[in-house]
Amino acid sequence: MAQSRRDFIRRSAVASAGIYMGAMSFSAKSYGNILGANDRVRVGVVGFSDRHKGSHAPCFMQHYKEMNFDLTAVSDIWKNRREEGAAFWKQKMGHEIAACRNNEELYDKKLVDAVFISTADFQHALHTIEAVKAGCDVYVEKPFAETMEDNRAALKAVKASDRIIQVGSQRRSGSNYHAAAEFIKSGKFGPITMVELTWNVNQPGRWRRLAAVPTLKQEDTDWKRYLMNRPYEPFDARKYLEFRLFWPYSSGIPGQWMSHQIDTVNWFSGLNYPRSVVSNGGIYMWKDGRRNWDTITAVFDYGPANDPDTGFQVSFASRMHNGDDNPAEIYYSNGGELNLDTNMVSPKGGLKKAYAEPMGLKENLLPQMNLSKVIKVETGANTGGDALTSAHVRNWMECIRSRKPANAPVEAGYYHSVATIMTSASVRTGMKATFDEKKQEVMVGGKPFKY
Repeated sequence: MAQSRRDFIRRSAVASAGIYMGAMSFSAKSYGNILGANDRVRVGVVGFSDRHKGSHAPCFMQHYKEMNFDLTAVSDIWKNRREEGAAFWKQKMGHEIAACRNNEELYDKKLVDAVFISTADFQHALHTIEAVKAGCDVYVEKPFAETMEDNRAALKAVKASDRIIQVGSQRRSGSNYHAAAEFIKSGKFGPITMVELTWNVNQPGRWRRLAAVPTLKQEDTDWKRYLMNRPYEPFDARKYLEFRLFWPYSSGIPGQWMSHQIDTVNWFSGLNYPRSVVSNGGIYMWKDGRRNWDTITAVFDYGPANDPDTGFQVSFASRMHNGDDNPAEIYYSNGGELNLDTNMVSPKGGLKKAYAEPMGLKENLLPQMNLSKVIKVETGANTGGDALTSAHVRNWMECIRSRKPANAPVEAGYYHSVATIMTSASVRTGMKATFDEKKQEVMVGGKPFKY
């Protein structure tokens, strides 16, 4: 797929002359084999969700013309959203959009070369497996998986393919996060001693779909297909549309918010997963029938598995009944802190001379440094349809062209899922959760965690 500049110019000239190769008639696999630098990439939507409409779509629209991408199909098992998605994208793209009843129809018709996946949290890994087996490149929302069984299966399927995977951990496309990672990995920050992560809101309607729930009728969707490998329950429109509030369709706070922040810990530290986590939570305020907690606190132990005396602690705290939706990520060392809310490195809290010298130690204070002056900063710690997500979508599109790994490859999703699953295991059992590297399994009480 990587083409020389001369070949790129030749193909551009052919395209401008109006010669059409009829790519829509090829299978995804054969199309991938012939796709050149100027061939159009056909993209499909798996799950026309609020996330896709509000974030993926505007970001895609910023880059699709320059990158020569097209949006050609929408797959959604709910009739209303399928029709809404097709109409939405027809208006955006100016041509007909295939409206598919399910992913089987989408892939059987050979309609797409790549897909956005923004379905229910528990479906992400399973829908990724379907996509790569159909020969498609994938942009898949986080959390990547909510169980280790799904996590392992998806990793195996992706690694057995040659597909480009971009997990929706958009911090990995943020220049401020790259600057922070480089500063820490350079050794200038010193060993990480503690990380504090918080994400607090005061939003009783967060993840509720009050207007949509009454409109969802069982005859207009495929409830059994929605459940996939989850235990059967009678049809429930809330569990379908407000899945983030209901285990085992979502872990809620860990999968939605902590997955972003814990991914930076994995990335910056070079450690794929925590050694252990202790967590608890409760539904203290919003008693609306939800199963997932509105308040969670988790404490992680990070460090080499073979060296328990080396490492650092990570705390994550989140509440949904008091807060300003301004996530904070602060990394501490003996010399100061790196604050990703302000994008500042500072000597705050560092070892001062008055306390160092009596112990025979030297003062240890980091310099005051603004990461935004080191490298252009696109956004702060929050997420959404912003410049950070736009950069992440563009990186995916560029990697589909170049066949280079994306900024957030499947491994990033796999390991943030290990941490979120460990948190679910601890908070739901009241026990410490650990990770068995040999078995690639989350353990509680000496047994694999099962929902």
